[in-house]
Amino acid sequence: MTLLGYERRIIGTALLAVIPLAAAALLLAWTGDFPEIVFWTIVLLAAISLIVVTWAMREVIVYPLRTLVNVVSAMREEDYTTRAREAADGTIFGDLMLELNELSAAMRQRHLAVLEAAALVRAVMAEVDAAIFAFDASSRLELVNRAGERLLGQSLLGRTASELGLDELLALEEAATVEWRGARWSVRVSTFRREGETHRLLVIADISRALRQEEIRAWQRVVRVLGHELNNSLAPIKSIAGSLEEAVEASSLEPPLQASLTRGLGVISRRADALARFLSGYSELARLPEPTLRDVDLGAVVRRAVMLDSRVVVEEGPRVRIEADEDQLEQVIINLLKNALDAGGPVTVTWHLDGDAVELAVRDEGPGLPATANLFVPFFTTKPGGSGIGLVLSRQIAEAHGGTLVLRNRDDRAGCEATLRLPRT
Repeated sequence: MTLLGYERRIIGTALLAVIPLAAAALLLAWTGDFPEIVFWTIVLLAAISLIVVTWAMREVIVYPLRTLVNVVSAMREEDYTTRAREAADGTIFGDLMLELNELSAAMRQRHLAVLEAAALVRAVMAEVDAAIFAFDASSRLELVNRAGERLLGQSLLGRTASELGLDELLALEEAATVEWRGARWSVRVSTFRREGETHRLLVIADISRALRQEEIRAWQRVVRVLGHELNNSLAPIKSIAGSLEEAVEASSLEPPLQASLTRGLGVISRRADALARFLSGYSELARLPEPTLRDVDLGAVVRRAVMLDSRVVVEEGPRVRIEADEDQLEQVIINLLKNALDAGGPVTVTWHLDGDAVELAVRDEGPGLPATANLFVPFFTTKPGGSGIGLVLSRQIAEAHGGTLVLRNRDDRAGCEATLRLPRT
């Protein structure tokens, strides 16, 4: 029943109680022997009574009810600022309005608490490194954080787990560590209920980077220990070898013996120098400083790096600026170009935007990679005379900038493609 219908019933009921009395008074005045002024006075009083009763019903019952309806309607619309007046006059309606105001204030506090909690959850989800995906009962994506968008790209909401390539991960029944997209990931799947339906929460964390950081720290400790111990021995070895070589040359030994000794001591001295240079190169892994970030034009850095060799072709990408350590970034690009040039064939470098990141690709047309498992292992190299630290150092710099470095064989032709992905400003 609407309030208007209820209002009519109240007023009608009150009039039914008054009309008989007014009709009786009019009947008596009409049939009685009264002056005409008395008759019209009774008529006037009866009309006033009806008007007063109608006004009283509206003022005492209907208008307070309308106030209550407005307050409840505002609460339904999540507007908790509307308050009922006359909420403390001691009447039943006053008490009801007072309780309703208290209820509105309590709901407002709870509503604010829910909003603050939701904002906190969104802030945490946005800042956490793990990719978080929430799927509804039909496996459609309802919620994703920034890490998830960086992982899979844009326009994710509303797509199914199958379309996103997450159906196998979402089907896991317990926490697991899996190989996925060329890295190791920790995967957790849990359920929650929303509006009576079961939803699933998928959390994917890349543990490869953490493992690599621990690996690098271990290699750094090894390099520091080896460097300290070997350098303490190499310096006197080289000094003694040099002194002996001078003594042999000044001696009166038989020429064949003298030449043999000189040759052997020269080998010792040269190998001591080579080992010292070897250790000096590896010590870069232990001494790499934290990047000093500033606004950098990526195109300008690339063009400056390729000036070192005219065989590199630059395919200009869009103008893009990133927060980076310019010297370290240039060193990474030089390392990638040097590897590509050593592989053989034409070398091209280009870059393009991908969401909130920029991807720089260095492509060669050499024989490609026989295996990728050991590419980023310190001391591992497939090139004669190589040190095995260039790629390790490059990936370390990329990850210090919040990016990644991936090497893979090309799909379109023979050769390798190195992809450097960095966040852009």
